[in-house]
Formats: sequence, structure tokens, C-alpha cells
Amino acid sequence: MGVPPTRPADRALARPRRRPLAAVVALAALLAVGAGVLVDLATPAPRPASAPAGEFSAQRAYENVKVIAARPHVAGSAANDQVREHLVGVLRGLGLKTEVQDAVAPEAGQLSGAAGGATLARVRNVVARLPGTDSTGRVFLVAHYDSVQSGPGGNDDAAGTASILEVARALTAGPRPRNDIVLVLTDAEEACLCGASGFAADHPLARDGGVVLNLEARGSTGPVIMFETSRNNAKLVDVFGRAAPHPVGTSFAVEIYRALPNDTDFTAFLDHGFVGLNSAYIDGGAVYHTPLDTPATMDRGSLQMHGDNALGLAREFGRTDLRDLSSGHDATYFPVPGGLVRYPGWLTLPLALLALVAVGALGWLLRRRGRATAGRLAAGFGLALAPIVVAPLGAWLLWTAITTIRPGYAELLDPYRPVWYRLAVVALAAAVLFTWYALTRRRVGPAALAFGGLAWLALFGVLLAVLVPGGAYLATLPALAGALAGLVALRTRLDGPWPVVAVTLAGAVAVTILLPTVVLLFPALGMAMGGVAALFAVLLGLAALPVVDLLHPQAGGQRGLVALRARRLGAVPALAAALAAVVLAGVGLAVDRFDATHPVPTHLMYALDADTGKAQWLSHEGDPQPWTDGYVDGETAVRESFPGLGDGELRAGPAPAASLPAPKVELLSDTRSGQERILRLRLVPQRVVRMTSLHVDSATAVIKAATVGGRDVPVKTLGARWGFGIVFHAPPPEGVEVTLTLTSNVERVRFRAMDASDGLDQLPGFRPRPPDVGVVGSHTSEMLAVARTYEF
Repeated sequence: MGVPPTRPADRALARPRRRPLAAVVALAALLAVGAGVLVDLATPAPRPASAPAGEFSAQRAYENVKVIAARPHVAGSAANDQVREHLVGVLRGLGLKTEVQDAVAPEAGQLSGAAGGATLARVRNVVARLPGTDSTGRVFLVAHYDSVQSGPGGNDDAAGTASILEVARALTAGPRPRNDIVLVLTDAEEACLCGASGFAADHPLARDGGVVLNLEARGSTGPVIMFETSRNNAKLVDVFGRAAPHPVGTSFAVEIYRALPNDTDFTAFLDHGFVGLNSAYIDGGAVYHTPLDTPATMDRGSLQMHGDNALGLAREFGRTDLRDLSSGHDATYFPVPGGLVRYPGWLTLPLALLALVAVGALGWLLRRRGRATAGRLAAGFGLALAPIVVAPLGAWLLWTAITTIRPGYAELLDPYRPVWYRLAVVALAAAVLFTWYALTRRRVGPAALAFGGLAWLALFGVLLAVLVPGGAYLATLPALAGALAGLVALRTRLDGPWPVVAVTLAGAVAVTILLPTVVLLFPALGMAMGGVAALFAVLLGLAALPVVDLLHPQAGGQRGLVALRARRLGAVPALAAALAAVVLAGVGLAVDRFDATHPVPTHLMYALDADTGKAQWLSHEGDPQPWTDGYVDGETAVRESFPGLGDGELRAGPAPAASLPAPKVELLSDTRSGQERILRLRLVPQRVVRMTSLHVDSATAVIKAATVGGRDVPVKTLGARWGFGIVFHAPPPEGVEVTLTLTSNVERVRFRAMDASDGLDQLPGFRPRPPDVGVVGSHTSEMLAVARTYEF
């Protein structure tokens, strides 16, 4: 079958002799827009300690970070007590009335994965209040001061806690706000969000609700992203857009986070009817929850951004009438250089339909003007699906190859130096796009291919508007801009400047909207899901396809942007991009090696069955690292012996039995009332532990009601042997009282008690990790568990 000649009108938008100049100008314009977008996402310079009293200073805040994150300080530990004393001292030194809320609090939602039971903790929240002059409500600044057991929490969440201390100092240095400002530094967030749950449910200051500004970190660097809001957020987002000095946030991120099972303290406040905003910086995720999460790893620019935004929002909400924050709908919003674009969510579907109509009108006009036949338009639409599918698949294959070479990456949220790999994924997406274009352009024509790309964007926009409204702008606005640019180009002289101007402006819209998404998706989802970023990179390329066409060499000896002389050389950009992807991935492997500064993460824990005297090494590594392989032999651990460890597969290996006391279960009373038997028990750790648990053998009893530490907990049983249980974090030395109501015909009830501390160094048979072997960020890393069975 012969190849039809390219129609004259289907060539470049400008005359051939002007094409190189048009390409240079258009490309320079898009690069300038892209640079502006990246600069806008950069963190600000940290202010010194000499900054004016009314400003946020990262250096002043950092002095508190160093104290808070001097060492791991898990809830209930002596180190956490010292941190709390420091916080109270700082706040009282500012003249604020400060108290410690000491309570037993349930997990947010009051349900856990602990064999279907309930999770609670003893929490000690630090609460301070700056009274308003004529309060219309309360503004709550929230961060958690506890850390995980495996790291000091220099970023998570000493950054948020220290930011609030510095914001409090700046607020007290100026005029009092109109509304009450309440500072809530929560305990036991890492364990179960119990501190926030206990405050929101029980504290008198929380009784009437209010606006919550939660400060978090899940990494060590990067811009602070406002990634979660309460429902009907339009007025909250409006305040964020005008009051935050660095308003980075997208409605797409909110939609994603709402669909994920992840939670922060913000969740507990939402459960109790509060409204507000949740913010965090998330890049540098390799240190998350590890011993490397130290103050030294913190990007102080990120700390400055956290504090700038928190202070700006506290002041704005502090003077806003908080009785007028209900909007009845969510906003669509996204960052642009210099600000935050936002519009009502109810416009989402009409705009998506308008974009679809505009793209349809463009296709109709292309056919009417002879730029493309109906067959070519259909072919362009069908072929445009190829890069949309191939690029994410290619990114997944690339990362699979990389993790095969470097298997330790499987235990990391992100590599230590991820930039090279991210660039490789973007280059791979470009290679796919350029290859597809080189193979299809001559046969189908650039106009039909551009139409096909815009048609898919418009369809995605409608689909997102229905399913994920906050993310529809990512496809709708580039499609609408591209369609309008095409309509303008077709109604002006093709050899004039306006077609190039129109498509360049449309490309600029796509870059402004989609480039931040590509940049932020990498740290948000990690390299394992780099294919999602590749998808949006391809959508960006499809939206900018007319500008891409300016880079394509023409037949007849005309020169292209990079001195390409013939049509067959159109594959050169694709080859260059593919080579770049390989080189960038190779550089990543070369520079991101595991060493003493960037150790390979490993997971190990120890479990002793006091009934049998047998002990095991346990690991959740699916393919154990060489160091871990010296402890576990690949056998799957028996979960029934340690139900308090929750779900998930564990590898096991034999371990020497240590001389460790098991938790004690004391029977305080055993009474019968009508059809019920009521057992009062006390679960008492016999050593200093982080958590303790008690599970009931479902074959011996059916639980009707339960009270733990004086608090009623929901009873939800599973079909497993240990069908109901409680997990209690930061237990007091005197133990935890548990009251269980059973059916009266139960004679003997079997319980499994377990407690867990941290640190394997003193165990027999443990060999310290070499310098290049580290600890994975897991709540069970380095855990030492002891369990015993009781029967009453």
C-alpha cells in the first residue's frame, strides 16, 4: 500500500523557512514557563535567628527541633517525658496557659487491625491557648511530638512541633488575634492517632469544634503541600490561597488522599466534625521512620515554608469570622507561579463537557478545512492511546529492572537519591512519545494526531469530573486550551505568527497545570508507582503536540530545530530520549549505592513464647537481605502465637531463648449476672514496654462488651482463633484494667497476653548490623515481643 503524500495544509503551521525560528521561540517560551513552575515549587531561604520577632525563623525553630529529636521518643518512654517537659516549658515561657491532658484514648475510629479488636493508649497531650479578643471560634494548630521507636523523628514530626512553637512565639510578639488560638501537641500519633482522638473527643476546648491546621512531614525536604482538607472546602481553600505565603496544594491531591487508607492526626479531628487543612513536606522519603530521620537531615527551607504558611494561616483564621466557613461544595484548585488558581467545584463537569465539545468542534473544522479526513481523525484518536498505555508500562518495567539490580529499594519509600531515576522516567516517557509520533505522523498527519491527543484529554476530563472531580482540571483545562488554540490557528493565516502563538499559549497552559503534578507525584507515590508520573508526562506531551510538531523535521531538505535534514531523521529525538533514559538510570545506580551514610534497610524482630520457651527471629522482608538472611530461614511464622503483631506475612528463623518475663494477667473479679459472666482483669507488663495486648481465644468465649482503662470499646470479632483483642500503647507500670462481659455458660476462658519493647542489642545470638546495613521504617522494626497464655 502506497503512502499518500502529505497535504500542504497538513505541514507546519508556518512556512518551512520560518519553522526553525518558530520552534526555537515556542520551545524557549515553554522552557521559561516550566522554569517558573519549578521555581515556584522551590522552598524559601531559611530566615536566621535575627529575623524580626513577628516573622517565622527556621533557625529559631530548628533549635527546638534539635531538642525534640535528640533521640527516639516513643509514646510512654522516658525520652518522651523529657520532650514533653521541654514543650511545656517553652509554652509557659511565652506566657501561655499550658496544661497536659493525661487520658486513656482510643484509636481514631476506635477500630484496629489487631485481630479485629480495639487499640488504645495512655496519652499526654500538651495543650496551650492564646485567648482571642472577640472570639468567633477556635483555631487549632496541631502536630504530634512523639516519634517512632526506630528513629528520633527529626522531620516527623519535630518539624511540625517546632514550627508551632515558633508560630506561638511570633503570635505572642504581636497583637492578640480576634479568635482563640489553641496549640495541641499530641501524643501517640505514631502508635494509633490516640492523642488527637482523645483531645478531639474529650477535651473541653474541643467541644465546639473549630478550624484545624495540622502540620506533618513524611520525608526530609521538598515543598510543603496542603494535601488534605475537610469536606466542602471552598472557603477554607480561599483563605489558604490568599493567606499562605507559599500556597502549594491541589484538589487532585485531596482526592487521592481521601481514597487512600493513610491517616494522620487530622483524621481524628475530621471524625469529630472539625474543619481544616492538613499540610506536609514529603520528599526525601528514604529517611522516613528510620534512624536517619535526624535534625541534620532536615531541609531548613522546608521548615521555613512550613512555618511561613502556618503563621500566615493562623493570623488569617485568627481574624476571620469562623462562623462563616461553610461553603456547601469543594473547590477545584492548583498552584501557578505566584499564587493558587481556584474555582467552584460545581463548574467541574460543565467545563469538562465544554472541553469535549470544543475538541469535537476542532475535529469538525479540521475535516471541513481539508486538514484531515474522518478516517485520519479516527486513526489519530485510536493511535493516541498507545503512548498513554506504553509509557506507564515502560516506567514500571524500568523500575522492575532497577529493583532487580538493587533489591534493597523494595524496602524504601523512595531511593536516597531519587532525582536521577525520576529524570529517567520522564526521559522514557518522552522517548515513547517521540517514537510514537515519528512512526505515525507521516501516515496520519500532525493535525489528526493532535486531535487524538486532545480528544483523550477531554474524555479523561469528563471521566474524572464524574469519578474524581478534584482532579478533572488536569485533563479538562489542557484539552480546552488546546482545542481553542487549534480553532484560532485554523481561522488565521497558516503562514502568519498567530497559529504558533496560539499553540504555544496552549502548551504553556499544559505545562503550568501538568508539570507540577508530574513533579509532585514522584515523592507522593514513590518510584514504585513512577508509571503514574509517566502517564501525566505523556498527557503533557499530547497537550503540547503542536509545539512538538515544530521540532519535527520536514521533507524536502528543510532544516529542523537541531539541524535535522530529512523526514527520516524524525526518529532522532526518540533515540536521544531513550538513550537519556538508559544513561540517567545508570547514573542513578552508580551514585545511589548503599553505604554507611545510606544503608540498605532491613527488618528484624524477636518473639519469645513463654509457654514453650521457644524464640524466633522474625522479618517482614519478602526477599530477605543477606544480613537478614542470617536470621530467618524463609519459613513463614505462625501468627497464632503472637496475635498482637497484627496482619502481614513474616519470615521466621530459630533464635536462642532470652530470660525475659512475660506479661502477667491478674484476675481481679469473676461475677455472674443473669445471662452474663463478667471478668475483671489487670494486664501488667513485667518490664518496660512500648505496648501490650490481650486476646481472647474465640473457641472458649464470646465477648459481648469490653471496657479498657475505664473506657468502653467496640467489640468486633473475626473468624480467626484470637477473634477479639485489645492493644494498649504506652501502658502505665501498674498495668491496664480490662473488663469483659461474656455469655454466662462460659466456664474457662483462654487469653493470650503479649507485650513488646524495642532493641535487640542485648539478646543472645544477635550480631550488630554492619555500617552499611540499616533499619527499615516500620513500627515493628527492632521489636522484642514476649507472649504467654492464661486461662480463667
